[in-house]
Amino acid sequence: TKHVIKNIPRTTSKNFTVERGRQQIEELISTWDIHESWLHHTEFLEEEELKDSKRYHYRTCWGLPTRRKPLPRAMANVYFVIVISKFKPDTAPVEVFYRLESSRLIRRPEQCQFREKWLQDIIENKIVCTERL
Repeated sequence: TKHVIKNIPRTTSKNFTVERGRQQIEELISTWDIHESWLHHTEFLEEEELKDSKRYHYRTCWGLPTRRKPLPRAMANVYFVIVISKFKPDTAPVEVFYRLESSRLIRRPEQCQFREKWLQDIIENKIVCTERL
């Protein structure tokens, strides 16, 4: 089945704050088709100053707690970057990118539908690795 990618209105560069960036990520995550049993937490990591932009880095940690195991055996991380261009007008919307902890592929939310299976695969791989140790 074809998924419809839901776009959310992005804040402009001039209205951006670290907290507003976190809220934008939460709004984006709310459009993803993920079962409600997944819990997550988003935190700001750092601000990076580049020649052409400012980049704000965030991490969202995902887990599947259960009654028997309220602390999940493994967590999956999704890393977000919000980019504010120094060359675009301050009324331009910020750009948002993300990547999975197990991948170097950088995705744009408006071009790629997030898949719950990606989180499951990360957690399953971590559990297999831990059991081997």
